[in-house]
Amino acid sequence: MKENKEAKISYWAAHLTTVVSVTLVLLIVGLIALISCAARSETQRIREQIELSAIMKDSVGDAEAIRLAEYLRRQPYTLTAEVIGKEAAMRNWTEDTGVNLEELYGVNPLSPEVSFTLKSEYATEGNIAEITRDIREIPGVDDVAVPDSSMVSAMNENIERLSYILGGIALAMIIISFVLINNTVHLSIYSRRFTIHTMQLVGATGNFIRRPFILNNMLSGVLAGVIAGVILMAGLAGAPYFGITDISSYIPWGVCGIIIAALLVTGALICALAAYIATTRYLRKDYDDLFK
Repeated sequence: MKENKEAKISYWAAHLTTVVSVTLVLLIVGLIALISCAARSETQRIREQIELSAIMKDSVGDAEAIRLAEYLRRQPYTLTAEVIGKEAAMRNWTEDTGVNLEELYGVNPLSPEVSFTLKSEYATEGNIAEITRDIREIPGVDDVAVPDSSMVSAMNENIERLSYILGGIALAMIIISFVLINNTVHLSIYSRRFTIHTMQLVGATGNFIRRPFILNNMLSGVLAGVIAGVILMAGLAGAPYFGITDISSYIPWGVCGIIIAALLVTGALICALAAYIATTRYLRKDYDDLFK
């Protein structure tokens, strides 16, 4: 009875070690996924702040600018489009420079403009050049003011470089996590290697022996994923209390749910694969090799 109790304690202690180890690994992987999500949201926000201005000809009034804005809003690349009429342009000029051109020249020499921003996927140097070329051909448009192409190119290069770095870190963490989880699961099955051999002696098939080990470790992986997910959700929910008030704008709760679900699946699959590999290893060993 005492030996049976000690065996149960050893069994649960082994699984507790597996759950804790897998939880720590999944927690790190989840943090990297959340950071990547936040970086992607910030990247999209930066790209969508690139502003272009279609400057109308002097002979064109505000009505023509309004029609151009409506046309731009219908285009697939436009995020926002705003009309800056002659009077508004004059007010902006006066606020920026302190010089009232209307008082100086007796007339308002400024033209209406249409200021518009692009969706993030169109905010590349090539797309901006093509969009600018098409808008300049529209009757009534004098010119299109665009940001410096080198700035746009440098920004996209930095964003792409950051994406590669985060992707490389995530891939490295997945590989490291598999190695750590595999070692942890291997140790938990190592303590039951003689049980595996005994089951073989009484005629149990390999699949029959593997099944309980795989299922138990899958449950450990799922439990670890749940614990890691709860910790991540608690951290996000408590972020506003630490001064991070706009965390939801960078990491939507729906995305968090997807990441946590992915952690559950990842924990279960990695633990199941590690259990399969470790169990198969001991199924192939002779009795004398079990003492090594």
